[in-house]
Amino acid sequence: QMAEKEKDCANRLFYLALPPSVFKPITSMIKACCMSPTGWTRVIVEKPFGKDSASSADLSDHLQKLFKEEQLYRIDHYLGKEMVQNLISLRFGNMIFGPTWNRDSIASVTITFKEPFGTQGRGGYFDEFGIIRDVMQNHLLQILCLAAMEKPVTTSPDDIRNEKVKVLKAIPSLSLSSCVLGQYCGDPDSDHPDARLGYLEDPTVPEGSSCPTFAAAVLKINNERWDGVPFMLKCGKALDERKAEVRIQYKDVPGDIFNGGTVRNELVIRVQPDESVYVKVMTKTPGMSFNLQETELDLTYKSRYKDARLPEAYERLILDCFVGSQMHFVRSDELAEAWRIFTPLLHTIEQDKPQPIKYKYGSRGPPEADTMAMQNNFVYTGKYNWTAPVHT
Repeated sequence: QMAEKEKDCANRLFYLALPPSVFKPITSMIKACCMSPTGWTRVIVEKPFGKDSASSADLSDHLQKLFKEEQLYRIDHYLGKEMVQNLISLRFGNMIFGPTWNRDSIASVTITFKEPFGTQGRGGYFDEFGIIRDVMQNHLLQILCLAAMEKPVTTSPDDIRNEKVKVLKAIPSLSLSSCVLGQYCGDPDSDHPDARLGYLEDPTVPEGSSCPTFAAAVLKINNERWDGVPFMLKCGKALDERKAEVRIQYKDVPGDIFNGGTVRNELVIRVQPDESVYVKVMTKTPGMSFNLQETELDLTYKSRYKDARLPEAYERLILDCFVGSQMHFVRSDELAEAWRIFTPLLHTIEQDKPQPIKYKYGSRGPPEADTMAMQNNFVYTGKYNWTAPVHT
């Protein structure tokens, strides 16, 4: 039927937003019956790409028997977000950042994803995968790659993805001792009915589930640039705000002459909401005083680019599929390395069923995650909070 309507050169793009259980038969039928005889055929594969190393490898082997790598587009919509794509430009297009982007100047890197709502009736699906598979193993790890990788030879898709694979290979697999797991419970004092319900009170969640809805993990990168610098990934549901960001905290100024009045500089890339890049710096207070105060150099997109339209992530990525650019898609060896890092942790959680720490709906998450951050060279002063500029 498709061939009857196509004229001359016809291309075909298939988008597989399907349960993993039907990936194999459907892709086999696409290969057998639906390949374009006159143009290109491309297949977009939506996550989850398996549940662990073995299931992911099985799916990858199946797909690679049917299609060439240049026909496969494993989509992670976070790679289509404006500020995630901007990481490469910021790092490698500005001399001001390059010399300090290493273990000599940076104390820690924190990559955060927070949602202010719970499972909202989708607990049955969520419980099967959990927050680590849903967010950390893909979205946050991809951001880590862009923040930590070495400079690619060119901006071609394979050169960029080669560097991402190199940095993943330098990361040891995670263990439970490097993590904090949490599960939200209801806040009986909240005015919002959803907030009064905990995860286990979602009727679609299995009774007594120990599935984490919050996870914080510390990753180490064993290479010359990052040796000793902790990379902390944090993600959770039912937290105090909606936010996704990369926070690069610099070391203390050596030889302090301000009697302890300085606080650490931070470079923050705000992915959502209010896309922005800002640098927290110390400056003299205005007027006669010579005291120091913390402020920021701020590039908020809605203020600087008032008339600019930022496309949705999927909009960008599907356009990339049409034009054949795989820069912002996950390659098979990338995927294998990502699962290598997380599979031992996931198997430990499934076998030992450690009880997650309870945290209240609408809170910052388990206090133990803040303690772990402090133990890994992140200093929180609480003296200053960035607020997005008012747009006129």
